[in-house]
Amino acid sequence: MDKKIFIPIILGTAREGRESEKAAKFVFEETKKYGFETEIIDVKDYASPVTWSMDPAIKEKISAKIKNASALIIVAPEYNHGYPGELKLFLDNFYEEYFYKPLGICGVSSGPLGGARMVEQLRMISIEFHMTPIREAVYFSSIKNLFDEKNNIKDPAYSERVKTMLKQLESSMRN
Repeated sequence: MDKKIFIPIILGTAREGRESEKAAKFVFEETKKYGFETEIIDVKDYASPVTWSMDPAIKEKISAKIKNASALIIVAPEYNHGYPGELKLFLDNFYEEYFYKPLGICGVSSGPLGGARMVEQLRMISIEFHMTPIREAVYFSSIKNLFDEKNNIKDPAYSERVKTMLKQLESSMRN
């Protein structure tokens, strides 16, 4: 591939006390270690308590990042068996920018399933956006016990899980 691989990570919740921020930062660090350029795009920076339209200048800036992306990763919690509303509002601001971009999804939950229902719903929505969701997902289960007091992950197996997802994203970019 000629251009540097850039994979932004969309942190898909704006709730106070969100545990998924720890998972997003972990995925961010693992993505850098893998050798990809990355940054976190946090929906909290663009969220509003009511249905909203994004400021045109901000929308243009994010649009350019998404267009420049080789692939995308979304890290989001499962709320009531679905994905956060602010993530949907954020995603709805763009469309053509997503076309044919491989997508990795990381689910987060306080329970044992790691956001599996949210991941499956987000896969369906991403297809409507013409993204290409990959099979591999990372499920951050029992999130409140997964990180220590310094926000370091306790289970080293997650590094390999993220690496597997990144390998599949990389392979999807070639096809």
